[in-house]
Amino acid sequence: MYLTKSILILEDNLKVLSKILDRLFILEGDQSFELCVMVLTTSSQVEDYINSNPKANFDIILLDRDCKIGGSFHVLDVERFGKVKIIGISSIEEFNNKLKQKGIDKIILKDLKDMDKFADQVVEEITYMIIKMPLFKN
Repeated sequence: MYLTKSILILEDNLKVLSKILDRLFILEGDQSFELCVMVLTTSSQVEDYINSNPKANFDIILLDRDCKIGGSFHVLDVERFGKVKIIGISSIEEFNNKLKQKGIDKIILKDLKDMDKFADQVVEEITYMIIKMPLFKN
């Protein structure tokens, strides 16, 4: 039996996704658990597959703001999934500040000029969050 940690990534930039996924691959290789990752690129997917699905549950959520169809990933039901599980990852400070106003305290400003540094910071925060999680779910 494998211990798993589930991560929902709400991000529409494929280059950013590739950087984050590359680092998650390295993280997983160094751990005693498996990472189960779901990636969504539109706000309508969040509404259709996440918010309306009572079985949807994640240990960590990476939350960008803008999506492929011009909508906002901020349609995510933050209260349902829990603010402590969310990492805001917008490149626009105003959008990150709106998450802070909702009580989300983990924010990493996406730097599109230095995506490697950004991805490193994101996975560092994910690592820290995983370390704080119980080994087994009740």
